[in-house]
Amino acid sequence: MTTIRLLAAACAAIAITEPTGPAALAQSKPIKIIVPYTPASGPDIISRMLGEQVGKTGGPTIVVENRPGGGAMIGIGEAARAEPDGNTLLLAANAFTVNAAMKRNNMTLANFEPVCHLASAAMPLVVQASAKWKTVQELVADAKANPGKITFASGGPATSLHVAIEVLRLSTKIDVNYVPYGGTAPAINTLMGGHVQAVWADYPTVAPHLKSGTLRALVSTSPKRMLPEVPTMAEAGLENHQDEIFYGLVAPAKTPPAAIKQVSDLITGAMKAPEIQAKIAQQGMVYAGDCGAPFGELLRSIVARYERVIEAAGIKAN
Repeated sequence: MTTIRLLAAACAAIAITEPTGPAALAQSKPIKIIVPYTPASGPDIISRMLGEQVGKTGGPTIVVENRPGGGAMIGIGEAARAEPDGNTLLLAANAFTVNAAMKRNNMTLANFEPVCHLASAAMPLVVQASAKWKTVQELVADAKANPGKITFASGGPATSLHVAIEVLRLSTKIDVNYVPYGGTAPAINTLMGGHVQAVWADYPTVAPHLKSGTLRALVSTSPKRMLPEVPTMAEAGLENHQDEIFYGLVAPAKTPPAAIKQVSDLITGAMKAPEIQAKIAQQGMVYAGDCGAPFGELLRSIVARYERVIEAAGIKAN
């Protein structure tokens, strides 16, 4: 009887201490992060930094899967349809909230559970360093003097970067062309080739070009200067449009809270490591670290702001 009681006690202890169900799967299986943007974009960069750091600490394997296209809706749709077990996450950036504001493909925030806000970064308007415009005011003046001759580009369409272009166009009444690309990286390649004249970009993607001197930033939408040498929209005397790139992780709706908690703990532990903090700073990002409900509140506030701007600009989903 003593042996039987000991075995029963041991089994009970295992049942208490060993997680089961989706939470256990989140610990043991690889975690896939769907990035609805091109490789070498800001979302891709931070996802891979996070995966590398988790691997260094002996955590589960992080698999980064790029699924760009459709204004980020290809990747967003795939993530929304994934099994809600904590093993599939979506790297959410501003296009995620723009699409929710537009209810594109009937997508809303209700399709996802907030996990963690990872970091934020500036959104600068960039031109070639050899361009004649040294300031955004000079670019605007040239666009007014030569209607329809200047072409802007961004990752888009219907993204926060596209929204910034529309705000500039409407507030200054300039007549410019707009060309959307699948991500900032291909838009920058086109800028470097001289096929477009300006790109509204996420800073991590263009940081190497700005540091090497091949590109010049004219203005940023940040509420305050995130790049010391680049004025904000308000400082440049333009429409006081305030926005910045955010990078966060969300999970499919109905992912169990226990699974989300395990993933959140894993992510915050990795993001607080000195090595990744240094890399984030090098990329011009600012660490955030809000998880769960606070991140959900942030997403709702961003969606509400985009709803107002999208209506004023008349932006339509393609």
